[in-house]
Formats: sequence, structure tokens, C-alpha cells
Amino acid sequence: MIPRETINQIMETARIEDVVSEFVTLKKRGSNLIGVCPFHKEKTPSFNVNPARNIFKCFGCGKAGDSVRFIMEHEHYSFQEALRYLAKKYGIKIEEREQTPEELAAQNERERMFNINSFAQKYFSDTMMNTDEGQSVGLAYFHERGFRDAIINKFQLGYCPNSGHAFTDFATKNGYDKDLLVKVGLSGSYEDRTYDRYQGRVIFPIHNLTGKVIGFGGRILTSEKTKAKYVNSPESEIYNKSQTLYGIFFARNEISRLDNCILVEGYADVLSMHQAGIENVVASSGTSLTTEQIRMISRYTKNITMLYDGDAAGIHAALRGTNMILEEGMNVRIVVLPPEDDPDSFVQNNPIEVVTKYLEDNAKDFIGFKTNLLLKDAQNDPIKRASVIKDIVETIAVIPDQIYRATYIKECSRTLEMPEQTLTNEVNKILRAKYRKQLGLDPKQDQQLSYQEYQTYQPQQQPIEPKDTTPIGFFQEQELVKLLLVHGSETLDIEGKDENDNDVIYTTTIASLIVDDLKNDGLLFKDETHRKIFDAFDRGLDTGILPTAQDFTSSEDQDVAVLAANLLSTQYKLDDWKRHRIVVKTEEDVLKKAVFNSVLRYKDMVIEDRRATLVKEMQSCTSIDDQLILLQKKKKLDDIRTRINRDLGIVITK
Repeated sequence: MIPRETINQIMETARIEDVVSEFVTLKKRGSNLIGVCPFHKEKTPSFNVNPARNIFKCFGCGKAGDSVRFIMEHEHYSFQEALRYLAKKYGIKIEEREQTPEELAAQNERERMFNINSFAQKYFSDTMMNTDEGQSVGLAYFHERGFRDAIINKFQLGYCPNSGHAFTDFATKNGYDKDLLVKVGLSGSYEDRTYDRYQGRVIFPIHNLTGKVIGFGGRILTSEKTKAKYVNSPESEIYNKSQTLYGIFFARNEISRLDNCILVEGYADVLSMHQAGIENVVASSGTSLTTEQIRMISRYTKNITMLYDGDAAGIHAALRGTNMILEEGMNVRIVVLPPEDDPDSFVQNNPIEVVTKYLEDNAKDFIGFKTNLLLKDAQNDPIKRASVIKDIVETIAVIPDQIYRATYIKECSRTLEMPEQTLTNEVNKILRAKYRKQLGLDPKQDQQLSYQEYQTYQPQQQPIEPKDTTPIGFFQEQELVKLLLVHGSETLDIEGKDENDNDVIYTTTIASLIVDDLKNDGLLFKDETHRKIFDAFDRGLDTGILPTAQDFTSSEDQDVAVLAANLLSTQYKLDDWKRHRIVVKTEEDVLKKAVFNSVLRYKDMVIEDRRATLVKEMQSCTSIDDQLILLQKKKKLDDIRTRINRDLGIVITK
């Protein structure tokens, strides 16, 4: 386990802007930074990073927290795993105490999977570089393919011996469980026998965004038709192929810097491009492109260049998956290589200057590329030509931006020799059908949506679950908690009386004003998370050391950390009106009034709740004496509520 002093050091060192910028492209906005949220689909950036408070907050999906919380959410790490990641990033040494057998038994399985994959990667790399079989088979294969040792080491390539169970035996001797080896796909099992799943194959480790090995691809080196050319890791808690791009860890910085991602198909394509110095390259690893992969790229750029083989299969492969890319609001360009080449061979056989110029000169807008390609196939056949037009119109219709749609319609009108209005009508017809389907209406009815239907259809809004279980006074509690977090340690001068009833001015903290006042009246927050923060300030007043906002945003208690980050974040920034010689009062200017009013509003809500309960008891009470007692209690509450509202400047009319 990580000692508390080390945890504190990690949290104090880790800067939120440094951590987040490894995964999200951030842009300056005022004193904060903004970007596209990595946790949900959005087109307008609502992800906010506040360097001053060292927190992040998405105003779209609501996720919030500090650097540790970001890594936990993004990488699905435990608290301890996130701390270790940040410690490694900032060079902080962790001296962990020895774990008990119970703690070892309860160790997170995800962490064990990461550990065993890291162990396997080192074994495969060491085997290839330092054994006779590895050098003569695995390393020789990579050298024959033109890969130098620098790129082999960078991507941590390796080789698994062809003995059948050499790796499995070595792993079990080092304490790794056979069941876990099978679960992550490093070993296979048949009856009572366990064997190496990648035996006799060269190994391509697959990394996540933080550089951890989450899976492997193994390529066979023989021509046996009974065996698959590639064997990949199975789905697991740490590896999901639809959410993974080969090479993304090594490419992300260049993708962001160049504002473009080159997408290829295979491992070797990525290696050759990187070796040539073109590093903004990733591969879908032979699988169909998924929405999750597209969104991963969109964190770094809105521009994708798809690089495909020059044969017929490669050209038509360029058409697959692109509608999904356009639907995500991305810009797509296509580069088709000469017929005899794939990305690997083209880069290996040409100087970098030739490769770069070819990519620049031959990158074509996807819709224009698709239109010309399909028209070429259709030639003069009117039926095929009509089919091409329908296909192109369907592609244009998936583009979310209306201006881009209009631009493409105009371009395609010239290319297809079709009236622009005809194409516009067809696109609108598809959009109406889609909207009607989303509204639960009959999508086949080709008619204009009614005004009421347009009002109902709001595709950008997220459904909001009604909070029918919100406790009475919840929002008043939250207002007080925010004052504690933001201003708890600040002091105010308060007018009062001494023991001789003389007017005096005394100084107190805002935390003391709120906590002591509510405790004196016997009031406790009903919401559990609110109460945890309230109690922490109560303990701080007893010890003389009040907690800071970072103590809560960095809390191991997820509910506390998220609430604190939410309350400390704001989507808006007050303009500098002083430039215009206009004075605007902020909460700091009227802090004293804000504190007293918040306490009074909370008390008023609590009293109103108690009063409503008494009214219900009176309605069901049959005893005259009991009714009189309840009536007296109600009158006392009414008097208190009247005084509170008079102080608030509110007139009660009932």
C-alpha cells in the first residue's frame, strides 16, 4: 500500500493541465482550459480544466475531480493504480509497505492483468534479442522486413519460442496463475494441458493511451494453412479491440501537433511509417473501424487521412467505415497508393521526401473521391448511375454540420450533373426520416415535420433523470457546502455583544459561522456526502487546522471528490467590467451577507419541513388536547419562520 505522505506528495505534484493534456487537446479560454470531453460524445467542447484549483469538470456529462480522479475515470484504474501512474509520470519513488496475505488476495484483478502483460512483453522481447532461436527466427524476420532495432525496441516487439509451453512454464515459475494466463490470452488450455498461445510467432504488443500493454498480436512465420496468420488477445477487463488503436500511445502527441491522424490497416504499416519519421499514424489492426476508435482520435484532431493499398480491394476498403467518421463530425481525406504498394512497402521503397509529397498531392476529400470512384464503376449505365447518386446523398446526409452538407451538395451537383435542389431535397428527405424515427414516428412518411415535432426533437440534449428523491433542503445544504469549500478558512469581522452587553467586533472564520450556528440549533445535513464535508470542517475547528478544497477534490471517497470538484467549477467567467468603469459585485464583495442568507435559507427550509409535518399530524389527530399542543408547536415555528424571512427581506403571505 502507498503511504499517506507519498499520496500527498503525488497529489501536490500532479498538475491537472499536464495530466489531461496527454489525452485531450486543450485550448486556453480565460484563466481555464477547454477541450472535447473524453467521457461522452459531444461536438461543442464543454470539458473544463481549472489549473488554479487543480481540477477538471465536464459541463456536459458532469464528470469532475482532480488528476487522480481523471486517470481513474479515463483508464478505469483503481485509486492505487492511478497514484502509481502519476508517481511514475513525475518520478516520485513509492516505498510501499509489505502487503498482508489478505491484501494480496484482494489485489485488483485488473492490476494483475496489467502486471502479467508487462511481464510477458519483457519475456518476448528478451527472448527475441538474447536467445539463439529468437535472433535467428524472430529478429531475422523483422530485419528482413526492413525494421531497424530502434523501431523494434520502441514498439517493444518480441518473439515466443516454438517449444509449446516455454513461456507458460516460465510465468508459472515466477508466481503467475495459470487461470489468469488463460484469461488474458497468453496461454491456452486443452483438457489438462496448458500451452503457449503465441508459440512460434513474432509478437506485437498493443498499448493503451498511457503506454500500458493491454494485449498482443502474434504473427505466424510459416505458411501452414491450418493456422491463423494472426492471433490476437481475447477481450478482457483491460482489452477491448473496438476501443483500441494500434500505435495510439506513440502517435498521440504528433497527431495533436500536426492536427491530423493517418489511419492504416496493419501493424507493419504503422512501424514503417514511424521508422520513416511519420509518427501521426495508427492502425485499426485489421478490424472494422468503430465509433469508439473514431472518438479516441477526435480527442486529438478532427482530421483523418485514410491511407490504403492501391489494389481494387484496398480502394473499396477505403469506402468502409467512413460514414461513421463523417457522422462524428470529422473531416476525412483518402490517399490511395500505387497498385503495387501497401503503406509498408511504399514507405520502405521510397525516400521520406517522396512519401511526404505523395501524401500531400494525392489526399482527396472523401466525398469527392467516392463520387468519382463510383461514377467510374457506373460508366454510362443509368441504373448504376442512379444508385451512385443515392449512395452519395446518403453519405452527405450523415454529416452533422449543415454548412458542410450544403458545400458538399454544391460540389456533388457539378460532378453528378444533377440540379442542386434535387440533391438538397433528397438529403432533407433522409434527415426527416431519421428525425421521425428518433421521435418514434413513422419514418416512411415523407412529409415535413410539424412545428410541434421540431420542438420535441432535441438531438443535442442529454436526457435528465428527474430527482424525485431529493431530500428537503438539499440545494440549501449544497449552497452552504460550497461556501465552506471556497471560503471556509476566510475570516470576517462580526458585530456582537460581550458578557457586559457592550457592542464589540470579533473576527471569526466562515467555517465557524456556518458550523457552529447550525450545531447550536441541532441541525444536521440530511445528505450523506454534504454531511461528510460538514463534519470534516467541524473536526478542523476542533483541531485548529481547517481542511482545504484540495483535501476534498483529492479524497479517496469518490462521492466527496466529485461533489467538491463540481461545486468548485464554474462554466462561466465574469467579464472584467472594471475596464469599462463598471463596478460589479461578486460573491466575495458581499460574502458576509451571502453566508448569513445561506444559513437563514437553510433554516427556513428545515422549519418549513417540520411545519408541514405538524400540519399533517394535526389533520390526523383526534384528541383536542393533542391538537392544542401541536397548534402551539406550529405557532412557535411560524414565529421563527417569520423572523427568518424578515431578515431575508421576504414577506410571508400564508
